[in-house]
Amino acid sequence: MKLTDKICELLEPTIRSLGYELYDVEYEKEYDNWVLTLFIDRPEGVSLDDCELVSNTVDPILDEADPIEQAYYLSVSSVGLDRPLKKDKDFNRNLGKKVDVRLYAPVDGKKELTGTLVSFTADELTVVLAKGEKTLARKACALIRPHIDF
Repeated sequence: MKLTDKICELLEPTIRSLGYELYDVEYEKEYDNWVLTLFIDRPEGVSLDDCELVSNTVDPILDEADPIEQAYYLSVSSVGLDRPLKKDKDFNRNLGKKVDVRLYAPVDGKKELTGTLVSFTADELTVVLAKGEKTLARKACALIRPHIDF
């Protein structure tokens, strides 16, 4: 099991009990330091006070379980408006809405598409573009996120 999956399994019930969704967990090296970042969400949005509450609540749990061998910094953040769609629940939340899709390799000469997400499976997604419908393999997509009109 990946470290981020272990962290998610360890912390998700506590974060849910506080009224938040644990959207994602990242463990990455930034400069010379390791950083564990928890991304949280809830329907009414997330404030700095929410991030502080979650951080203060999960820090003792992480200290006791000690799932990470080296020293690290704990960061709790909101997912933001342009959060990537990764899990099926993210795709469900965005059905019928515009999404931006960045591809690893061009399809019909384009690596970036914007269209309405109309369906998805574990292996593919279908978007309606200005010039018709396009079904794409999920593994061909480098990034899928909600489209934001400015």
